[in-house]
Amino acid sequence: MKRVLFFILPLLLLIIFYSCNSGDAAAKEAPADVATDSANFTTVKWNDTAVNFGTVVKGEKVHIKYTCTNTGNKPLFIYSVRPGCGCTVADYTKAAIMPGKTGEVNAEFDSNHGNPGEVHKSIAVQTNTLNASPRLTFTGTVNPPAESKDSTKKSS
Repeated sequence: MKRVLFFILPLLLLIIFYSCNSGDAAAKEAPADVATDSANFTTVKWNDTAVNFGTVVKGEKVHIKYTCTNTGNKPLFIYSVRPGCGCTVADYTKAAIMPGKTGEVNAEFDSNHGNPGEVHKSIAVQTNTLNASPRLTFTGTVNPPAESKDSTKKSS
């Protein structure tokens, strides 16, 4: 009897778990033809397409958030976000952004890549919109790390 419960109980838990999560999730994801279905294109207003993160010390990670608002009357989908280099990773709102609502593109720049100095990076975004998708940009300055003082060295 224990052996039967050992197999049936986990199976029942899996069925309950999947049935609870299968509701609206599929309806909120981008359809396969989101890039070409012009009948369902909408419009978007990006609240910030250029961000200056200021000055950081090499090795620090910088978090950058871009927001957009669906200004049309159809659901907005952000279906592709591609950082311009390997020093940046990005995530974005994957569910439908309903008319009047906002979505996000979140980026993390790792200043440990590259040399200290001025930074100019971009992120390509694709949406199901009538207006062209922007290239999100960020700039800033990366300073070299502070030199550690070694108290064991004698000064001459």
